Formats: sequence, structure tokens, C-alpha cells
Amino acid sequence: MGEPATSNRVRKPAEARRAEIVAEAAAIALRDGLEGVTLRAVAEPLGVRPGLISHYFSAVEGLVVEAFVLAVTAERDWLFGDDDAPLAQMAGFVRRAESPEAVELCRLWLNARHLARAMPSLATAIDEQETLDRVRMVALIEAGVADGDFAADDPVGASTRIYMAVDALGVYANNAAPFEHPALRHFVSDVAEWSLGLEPRTLQAESGG
Repeated sequence: MGEPATSNRVRKPAEARRAEIVAEAAAIALRDGLEGVTLRAVAEPLGVRPGLISHYFSAVEGLVVEAFVLAVTAERDWLFGDDDAPLAQMAGFVRRAESPEAVELCRLWLNARHLARAMPSLATAIDEQETLDRVRMVALIEAGVADGDFAADDPVGASTRIYMAVDALGVYANNAAPFEHPALRHFVSDVAEWSLGLEPRTLQAESGG
């Protein structure tokens, strides 16, 4: 009688496997939208059965929410994760917001806001992530005011206007043929400069744009 067949699959610790699942789901969400996050879609590139995904996420809604949170958290940490001076950080923020690379994330936010109407847990996650974004932006503005770079009497108000500009630009993310005009292309930097008491084109010049 021959020896029983053995599997070459590596059994990963539960925490590592769960993190791998969420990371794959986040990649799918950015590429295909949150509707693309299914048990089968996540399982296939990982080389596992859909049943393994359901072992960690009994309902796909929980995986959708965690995928969204991971994607936007990674972007926030990247945007606010360096030790540059506040003016340089703000220039980097608006450069990213106005770049073609930001379209993928803009689409994710639009997608999430739409789905949240029927998914309360996603609506809650959106509120939480927006709060975290605001906290980081307000801290950046306050640091810039302390350094004398920014003139903003109301950092929360300035943060609100800047993120509203980002959202307004993001509305066009799904356009098949984006409208090209400097007023639109530099809308976020224009609003940020106005909100922070900066001279026009200051942030573009700081970022080399």
C-alpha cells in the first residue's frame, strides 16, 4: 500500500492568513470596486478554497468593510507618514490628490459612499475614516501655523474645505474622458492655498509642479 498523499500547502498562522485575505480584498476593491470582493475572487489568487475565506469572514460584508478600511488607511499613512516640514507635506498631499494615481482611491470612496446606503457597517467605517483623516489634517495645519508657514485661524474649517475640494475633484473619477483645464487640475491646491493663507501657486512651486 502506497504512502498517503501529502499537501504542499503551507499552513499559515491565523493572524497572518487573515491579514493576507484582507490585503487581497483591498487590492481587488481598488482595482474592481467593492462589489468585486467575493469569497471566490479573494480565494483564487491566494490559492485557497472559498471556504477558507468564510472561516475568517462568515459574511462577505465584513470583508468588504475591512478591505475599504485597509485601503484608505494605507493611503493616509503614506500621505502623513513622513517627517517633512508642514509646507512640504501639504504640497505632497495636494500633488497626490491632483495626480492620475489618485483616481483609483477616488473611485473607491465614491463606490463606498454609494454602497453605504444599504450597508450600515460600511457607513460607520466611512465616518470613522473621515474622522481619522480630519485629525491628521488638522494636526498638519496646526503644525504649519506654529511654524509660521500657514495662516489659518480655524484649522478644522481649513481641513474641511481642503477635503471638500478633494471630494469635489473625485466626483470626476469615473468620467470616461476627463475634462482638462487648469482650474480643475489644480482645484485642490487652489482651495488649500486660499484656506491656509498662502500665495497662489505656493504649493505647486513647493512640489515642483
